[in-house]
Amino acid sequence: MIAYEAYTDQELLELLKKSDQAAFTEIYDRYKLLLHRYAYRWLQEKEAVKDVIQELFTVLWTRREALVLNENLSGYLYVSVRNGILRKISQDKRFAAYAASLADYADKGESITDHRLRENQLRAIIEKEIATLPSKMREVFELSRNSHLSHTEIAERLNLSEHTVRTHIKKALKILRSRLGFYLLIYFFMG
Repeated sequence: MIAYEAYTDQELLELLKKSDQAAFTEIYDRYKLLLHRYAYRWLQEKEAVKDVIQELFTVLWTRREALVLNENLSGYLYVSVRNGILRKISQDKRFAAYAASLADYADKGESITDHRLRENQLRAIIEKEIATLPSKMREVFELSRNSHLSHTEIAERLNLSEHTVRTHIKKALKILRSRLGFYLLIYFFMG
């Protein structure tokens, strides 16, 4: 049996190019712990390190015949691990940014939807109470709040005195306050 432990890196590389699985295993055994420690210093996650090392040796085996090294094998392996680490960090950052963006969108979307739903419910409650006001009072109140007309404009439009318009609005607010309380205050700040 051939003692692959005695071979140099260059000899193992030549055997690897000829698809010698035992040479590949010797390279793996010779460098896996060193590369693992090197990668762990940067990534601090066992699974991430395992993935980087596994990817390196998978590529080494699949590209063995076309492999041309201008430097030594250990230098090639360390540079490959460094590149794998950088890819992993970049992927993690992109994933984190994407996840944060998605969470932010989901939070805002849910918040906006929830706010609109509550606003619509509140408007419906208030509109229902406004509809129960006496007809002239309701008409004056809606012209004031919905059409944003001044007391003078309402008085001219309905052929009433400004005092009557003020009185209708005061009475409408008093009735609505007694029925709706706090909700009425929120409604006028929303509109």
